[in-house]
Amino acid sequence: MKIAFVGKGGSGKTTLSSLFVRHLAAARVPVLAIDADINQHLGPALGLDEDEAASLPALGAHLPEIKEYLRGANPRIASASTMIKTTPPGRGSRLLRLVEDNPVYAACARSVRLDDGATARLMVTGPFNESDLGVACYHSKVGAVELCLNHLVDSRDEYLVVDMTAGSDSFSSGMFTRFDMTFLVAEPTRKGVAVYRQYKEYARDFGVGLAVVGNKVQGEDDLAFLRTEVGDDLLVAFGHSDWVRAMEKGRPPRFDLLEQASHEALSTVHAHADRAYGARDWERYTRQMALFHEKNARSWGNEKTGADLVAQIDPDFVLGEGPLAEVAAGRAVGA
Repeated sequence: MKIAFVGKGGSGKTTLSSLFVRHLAAARVPVLAIDADINQHLGPALGLDEDEAASLPALGAHLPEIKEYLRGANPRIASASTMIKTTPPGRGSRLLRLVEDNPVYAACARSVRLDDGATARLMVTGPFNESDLGVACYHSKVGAVELCLNHLVDSRDEYLVVDMTAGSDSFSSGMFTRFDMTFLVAEPTRKGVAVYRQYKEYARDFGVGLAVVGNKVQGEDDLAFLRTEVGDDLLVAFGHSDWVRAMEKGRPPRFDLLEQASHEALSTVHAHADRAYGARDWERYTRQMALFHEKNARSWGNEKTGADLVAQIDPDFVLGEGPLAEVAAGRAVGA
């Protein structure tokens, strides 16, 4: 399962991303979390101190190695240097599983110990810092995330949870179509629901699963406001939490001491995400990858790389369990 948390800045999406990761880990569900926000706060929200969070290896810093690994023996890709963030897999590409050991995870993923022996793996895009000003945009940071998502084969009983950058920036590429379910975190304010309307509008033609998670809801009036503004898309709402306040101060209690109402809300989010797997359509997923890759290739990728990137699209390839089995068999033969 591939899950995204989005919302305007300050809505609490990083906090809710971290709570959902903790919920999954406590249930012993394998989970890989990715901090793809321009402000890198998911590590501390999962209990890392500032030095530990700052020392996490950035995906963007390992992009050349990631490209080389994923390219594998794909004959349509002449070199890793011609791969861009939207490059789709094809026959011969190496694919990723959430529960495995591979060079990408070895370089970029770190295990985070949570409560009662529960763990989650964490990867980060890396911060947008002064050296990037004037020479890079944040989309270059999240390119490694999109490339990994394009090459990922996941199943129902394992989760990828991505804390996305604030606002509607993910619509600058096809990454918003990479998820089984997108949870939009909305405060009960006009600004809080504005991002929801953008997502609803942009995602309309792409079959993107979208549910609204209310946050900072203080009473029936707040709840009624969200119901009026987002209708049936409102899934659940979170109110004030002393546990979250302690976590934000760097002193989180044991996760089982989280308020019962919040535990129940997380269970609702989990059940809704699980049901979304029934709508998984690998053929549509692969077509959408090809669509956005072609758009990016023609608009800037071909000029930047000096190659015909549209030719990287393998028209007979469909991502899914079948291709993964073929790759595994090929590894075994070559072992």
